[in-house]
Amino acid sequence: MAAPPADAAGTLETPDGRYIVVRGRLWRRTRPDLGPAEHEALVAALMEARRAVKAAKAADDATALKTARAAVDAAKHGLGERGPVWWDDGAPDLNRHMARNTPYAAWFAGRTDAAG
Repeated sequence: MAAPPADAAGTLETPDGRYIVVRGRLWRRTRPDLGPAEHEALVAALMEARRAVKAAKAADDATALKTARAAVDAAKHGLGERGPVWWDDGAPDLNRHMARNTPYAAWFAGRTDAAG
């Protein structure tokens, strides 16, 4: 399978579409089975939760920070970026691993674009 090129923003996707590569590190992609409306709602919830984290930190409010971080985690679970993997072939979760230390190493080493 040919590797997809980096997009205009420089995002490099693994050939199987499970991860993006940022500065050589794998990050799990959003579940591909999400419909546009569900994806948009989860992303909006994630952004709102991230703003709440920032506000809680600025206010030095530990209770609000805990609540906001739980909301970030819930949105990321909904998107499939955390929690159980969204693929079903038994492949391990390599989220946050350096690409060079994974089964993607040969593919990644052959990349010439700047995203990796």
